[in-house]
Amino acid sequence: MPLLTISHLDFAYRDRLVLKQVDLEVESGSTLGLIGPNGGGKTTLLRLLLALHEPTRGSILIDGLTPHQAIARGDVIGYLPQRPAIPQQFPLNVRQVVQMGLVGKTGMLKHFHRDDLNFVESLLDRIGVRDLADAAIGDLSGGQQQRVFIARALAARPKLLLLDEPTTGIDRNGQQKFVEFLESLKREMNLTVVFTSHDLRAVSSMSNRIACLNLTLHYHDTPEHLPAEMVYSMFACDLEAVRIRDAKR
Repeated sequence: MPLLTISHLDFAYRDRLVLKQVDLEVESGSTLGLIGPNGGGKTTLLRLLLALHEPTRGSILIDGLTPHQAIARGDVIGYLPQRPAIPQQFPLNVRQVVQMGLVGKTGMLKHFHRDDLNFVESLLDRIGVRDLADAAIGDLSGGQQQRVFIARALAARPKLLLLDEPTTGIDRNGQQKFVEFLESLKREMNLTVVFTSHDLRAVSSMSNRIACLNLTLHYHDTPEHLPAEMVYSMFACDLEAVRIRDAKR
């Protein structure tokens, strides 16, 4: 069954159409890599899923809820933005940053439930930062911070995890570790994952399916079936790196 259903979706910034007639289903437990050129609508689609924009036309359902309803629930969607710059003197430690992921579920001024706090402690173990729980977030390396922010996105035990360019700035070895880390979390928590990326290597290694978005949806299938001609027309990339071969050879 699809966890995410997008039907006849249009979105325009004033007179500029950004998304047109997008129809997309994402099955529960799958990983969808969302690719496309700059300005093709990827970030806009994420913002629509997060209820930061309203569709001009069409509908979005996440686990049977509108984006506004899903965000209000607080435990349906987890979100990892592009890696933020954290000041070294940022006055929160690792445990506190992860606990911030519970605010949408419990409310800003309410006490967190004991079982949610216990789950946060288990996440610190799962992401490998238990010994850094009391360390200032600004003192961590970029890779460690990324793991902490993923834990924050997962603290409320969401069904859908949205990631915006999660492998940006990570070398190839780090990317492989991240892919393995994300896959283990996905299995343990029965997550459905949607992420955007310009890195077709990462998309190919992480995704069950790829959606290619440039105003409208040009492709939605498994990575190995992505037409080389489409990639050539939208990206400057090494096709061999994503195991796509030109059918004319």
